[in-house]
Amino acid sequence: MKLVVVSAGLSVPSSTRLLAERLAAAVERQAPVEVRMIELRDLAVEIAHNFTNGFPGRALAGALEAVTEADGLIVVTPVFSASYSGLFKSFFDVLDKDALAGTPVLIAATGGTARHSLVLDHALRPLFSYLRAMVAPTGVYAASEDWGAEGLPERIERAAGELALLMTAGALRERGGQVAESAGSGADLAGTVPEPARSAAVAARPVPAAGSVPRAAGPRRADGVGASPAADAAGFRVIPFEEQLAALRS
Repeated sequence: MKLVVVSAGLSVPSSTRLLAERLAAAVERQAPVEVRMIELRDLAVEIAHNFTNGFPGRALAGALEAVTEADGLIVVTPVFSASYSGLFKSFFDVLDKDALAGTPVLIAATGGTARHSLVLDHALRPLFSYLRAMVAPTGVYAASEDWGAEGLPERIERAAGELALLMTAGALRERGGQVAESAGSGADLAGTVPEPARSAAVAARPVPAAGSVPRAAGPRRADGVGASPAADAAGFRVIPFEEQLAALRS
């Protein structure tokens, strides 16, 4: 399975990149994934050019393709003015609006104070819900005081476990659909009879001799006289009008 990690950190070293790496490592411990890291800082110029000319550069095009083909996504942004960074939002603005439909996504953010932790539910979660991604229930926010403190490693493991579960379920569902499609194609081929073979089978079918086909026995009248041949063949009795009138008068 392909796991793509999008980090919007601006500095080197970056706490955003560090959180992204820890989340990816936690997912690797719980599921067999192939990890690709995308640093948006390196794509900033190409993202800006894409807004002005409508065409992504080579590096940006590769990043967009990787995100579109991913089986799971980890997105991490620093908090600026109580929301995600402009660079982070710009990257997902140039991404096709249907690219993340059904893709499992783990949201995470870093900030200088715990007061910004609501950015996960007030900014990141609505953004990826709009993009129709499957957002993992647990988001991870890391403030400056969280590094080295209790609680952060547990949140990382819990969120990574949820993402791994969503990715595995999606892979199994996709594999099951492919198997069903292959089985259906095989059944269609097995039930297909070539036209020459069908013609030969029809020609070889025996034709019954005249008079050998038994006539269906129709219902008999009360006086013991059999119904007419037309009535016998049709399987019902035609009552003459005189009999119907006599029954009404009685």
